[in-house]
Amino acid sequence: MRLTPRLSWLTSRISHLTLRLAWFFHSPACSKLVGMTEHYFSAHPDSTPHHRSLRVKLRDRDFEVTVSDGVFAGHRLDKGTEVLLNKVFLSTIEEGDIVLDLGCGWGPISLALGTEYPQAKLWAVDVNDRARHLTEKNLRHHGIDAFVAAPEQALTALGSQKIRLIWSNPPIRIGKEQLHDLLLTWLPLLADDGEAYLVVQKNLGADSLATWISQQGWDATKVRSSKGFRILRVAWPGNPLASEDA
Repeated sequence: MRLTPRLSWLTSRISHLTLRLAWFFHSPACSKLVGMTEHYFSAHPDSTPHHRSLRVKLRDRDFEVTVSDGVFAGHRLDKGTEVLLNKVFLSTIEEGDIVLDLGCGWGPISLALGTEYPQAKLWAVDVNDRARHLTEKNLRHHGIDAFVAAPEQALTALGSQKIRLIWSNPPIRIGKEQLHDLLLTWLPLLADDGEAYLVVQKNLGADSLATWISQQGWDATKVRSSKGFRILRVAWPGNPLASEDA
């Protein structure tokens, strides 16, 4: 069959688009996009890991870390995490207190917690097994001991113990219902004098999240704002802010 000029042009465009899509699906950009999605929805990322070294500054200390596709902010230090680490208030932590990095990713918050509070028991939790592996690797590289676990394993190990401090850049994009379930699982485990610091982007609902947390019975206070992010302090009623500035 002889193709008309218009049909010939259309066939050529489809062929060109097919080649472009084939290139994209084998490109680093696609791998990165898949990795972002897997951070939220997959405990076992299917994308091929591409490990690389990265130098980062966490609370004015330099760290060399290993990062990879398939985890949250797998190629950089997330801006929200950076704001949390630079602006969070310090807490009075006793020997053996449990401090938790909730949603550890490749471990920047864990590294900061472990360095800031060497006297504490550091716990790092993430649903993503690749994230846990990277956190363990990065903590070990810097000589920091920690219990790194999946959520179910951590909850079982915690038993009747309580958590003194949580630092978290919670996964807002998993959806409101899932985020609420996450917080309703971990916030009740705070000690009577415990506190949680959460960093949330303002335009992704930081203020409404603070309101919702307060409605569940905790005190939720916006203690810092920077670069479009809020830092929320969450504590039981009657546990006033008595922390030192970062």
